[in-house]
Amino acid sequence: MSTTEVTFKAKGIVLSEVGATKAREYLDAQGADVEVAGLRVGVKGGGCSGFQYQLAFDEQRESDIVFEDHGLKLLVDPQHLAYVDGSEIDFVESLQGAGFQVNNPNVVAACGCGSSFQVKDEEEEVVSAL
Repeated sequence: MSTTEVTFKAKGIVLSEVGATKAREYLDAQGADVEVAGLRVGVKGGGCSGFQYQLAFDEQRESDIVFEDHGLKLLVDPQHLAYVDGSEIDFVESLQGAGFQVNNPNVVAACGCGSSFQVKDEEEEVVSAL
């Protein structure tokens, strides 16, 4: 399930049906080879609640933890796994626009606009920056 050893039992990351369809459309439009490319899921410090998601189409790196769902690779840097483990990536269309949405069970607080979030770490402290 992964190309890098994980020190805890990872739940993984999955795509919704719509998320998988849209991800495949983007990869196909870029002419990407799904054998070596996928959706990179990560976080960066920032926003009013501490973290923001980083989603990008990218090629697999040697250090990546790789999950596969709907025939697509989900690529995660080992440093980011604890923040996104167990998440589902969906694609939503609304009056505000369309885009990928991360449904993350690790979130304990989010900002009002929904662009940043906080998670609890293993010691049950709220983590607000990488």
